Amino acid sequence: MNIVVLDGYILNPGDLSWKGLEDLASVKIYERTEEALVPQRAAGAQVILTNKTPLTAETLRQLPEARCIGVLATGYNIVNVKAARELGITVTNVPTYGTASVAQFTFALLLELCHHVQLHGEAVRAGEWSRSPDWCFWRTPLIELAGKVMGIIGLGRIGRQVAQIAEAMGMQAIFTDGRSTSGAKERIPRVSLEELLIRADVVSLHCPLRPETQGMIQAERLQLMKRSAFLINTSRGPLVVDQDLADALNAECLAGAAVDVLSVEPPVAGNPLLRAKNCLITPHIAWATREARARLLEVGIMNVAAFLQGRPQNVVS
Repeated sequence: MNIVVLDGYILNPGDLSWKGLEDLASVKIYERTEEALVPQRAAGAQVILTNKTPLTAETLRQLPEARCIGVLATGYNIVNVKAARELGITVTNVPTYGTASVAQFTFALLLELCHHVQLHGEAVRAGEWSRSPDWCFWRTPLIELAGKVMGIIGLGRIGRQVAQIAEAMGMQAIFTDGRSTSGAKERIPRVSLEELLIRADVVSLHCPLRPETQGMIQAERLQLMKRSAFLINTSRGPLVVDQDLADALNAECLAGAAVDVLSVEPPVAGNPLLRAKNCLITPHIAWATREARARLLEVGIMNVAAFLQGRPQNVVS
């Protein structure tokens, strides 16, 4: 049995161990793999592990020995699941590893928008406090979250954790998931997407990328939001139309945005959000705490072990 890891570096840059995987079979680990090299590097492997390296239908047809593809992430749109199913290849993912880390990072972004901690810290180091005629100063409006409305789009595991934290900070949480609001059994009020955008002081995205959600945050919907509102995206970049969000920020139709994900990653030089007003962008790191990566690796290895034992788990194909 041969296992190939196509892009192991981001998951494990050296602070974790592959031993659990190596105990199962012969393993070849590549730090990164260009898409064109996948047929060559995965040739002869029965199990292929990938984080973000695409496995298209054309590529899968060139891998006749492949029996299992383990996606080392929750989102699995990088794999042509339909083609894998037709070829008899099992596809698995890791659904639960990053809940606490992503929810925590959501508030790291939000609190930076509220207080601009780095800006004020740098001002102090530059001597502005020492030169100040007053005993304190601030360079931006400082915003208290208590009493404000947190609108959550997608109330899965991460969305629920975000709601919990928001309520602990004195916010009112509401959510939408695209379904009817009638008969809702959630403790948190479910509203329509339009109502959420109108009411929320903070809109936080936590829904999967699907055909019906791609580009869901676009110009018309951004116009529904308060001029004082913030948009946070730690989910999937293509949920948002980058140009429309940049236009709304530059026209000051929104107070700010913080995104950990973009429609194309790494971003192309012309991405309009790179130059947009009050737009904080981080390099897709909400998931990447060592604790979350360790859980991800552990479950990814367990998925492989379960498949080899004839009891596949976390199957998405």
